[in-house]
Order: sequence, then C-alpha cells, then structure tokens
Amino acid sequence: MASQILPLELIDRCIGSRIWVVMKNDREFTGKLLGFDDFVNMVLEDVTEYETTPQGRKQVKLNQTLLNGNNICMLIPGSSGPDS
Repeated sequence: MASQILPLELIDRCIGSRIWVVMKNDREFTGKLLGFDDFVNMVLEDVTEYETTPQGRKQVKLNQTLLNGNNICMLIPGSSGPDS
C-alpha cells in the first residue's frame, strides 16, 4: 500500500528549500521557504517576484516577503520558478 502524505506535511518538508508559488492573480514568487501557518500564509526569503503584464514579464528581487494563503493557487516544491 502506498504511503500517504497530507498537504501541510508536504509544505512542512519544504521549509528551508526553494519553492515556486503561483498566485491567483498574474504574479508568481520563488524563494526559500522560511515558514507557514495553518492558513498557508508563507514567509519567503531571497525572493524573485514575477508579474505578467501586457508589456511582458517583470521581475523584482526582494529580501523577504509574506504571502497571503488565500491568494495562493499552486505550490511547486524544489523549483526555481518559471525561468528554470
């Protein structure tokens, strides 16, 4: 029988590693996951924010950011983002 893992357990295993976060709007974030809570609010460091605009993709580097779990659409553990 295959072992099961709950979603919050998977996110917990990602603490300290790179993660790609796709938001519900036109933004994506990559960075090192520092922590999260039961609502999947996340703190990332060494962050790159990607914003898709009609003029193209814009990148912004940030030291740290807090993401609201209500706006997160998808998490990709171990990924360095859309450019990888």
